[in-house]
Amino acid sequence: MAIKILIADDHALLRQGIKRVLNFEDDLEVVGEAEDGQETLARTLVLQPDILLLDLNMPGLSGLEVTKQLQAAKCKTKIIALTIHDSDNYVLEMLKNGALGYLLKDVEPSVLIKAIHVVNEGNAFVYPKLSERLFGGAAEGEDLTEKAREMWRESRSERLTTREMDVLACIAKGFSNQDIAQALCVSEKTVKNHLTNIFRKLNVNDRTQALVYVLKHKIISLE
Repeated sequence: MAIKILIADDHALLRQGIKRVLNFEDDLEVVGEAEDGQETLARTLVLQPDILLLDLNMPGLSGLEVTKQLQAAKCKTKIIALTIHDSDNYVLEMLKNGALGYLLKDVEPSVLIKAIHVVNEGNAFVYPKLSERLFGGAAEGEDLTEKAREMWRESRSERLTTREMDVLACIAKGFSNQDIAQALCVSEKTVKNHLTNIFRKLNVNDRTQALVYVLKHKIISLE
């Protein structure tokens, strides 16, 4: 029986490219696509695919929020994050919230196909260079959920949440608090709370120092 897959990404060209790759495999079947977080959540719950290939940055709900809501709904679909973000924070937060796979978008087609098969069996698969950096090994087939939670707890005072990372990315683009609030669909008060937490975790005093810190330590990039 073919593995049923839903592709969620806000770029149609990327969705079509992934679909074309997967359609060459006899045991893989793309059953649907979604271009924003809300559509992803709704289509996953209706279609109940075996695998959800999930971008992290989408309009509406983020990939992390989609993951949390699917977990809360006890959806059996297995999630593979497919993203440009190679920060430890993103990897750990997705894994500790229920994703089984984490891949970067420059992954070779053969690795994507392998990851789908591994995750479909209920095992973890993390992009090799991220796995080596975080877990010191392939992290293929391991139970990484608890390991990710433990790593997060051990450094919880230093770890930035994905939402805090989103705020920093907006700062890097020169956004004001009002701009950030509009981009993330939150209130300005919420943005200020995020900034307070970011400054505390990074031990800095203002936005400029925070940006310098995260760029220096390669937590985010200006790409």
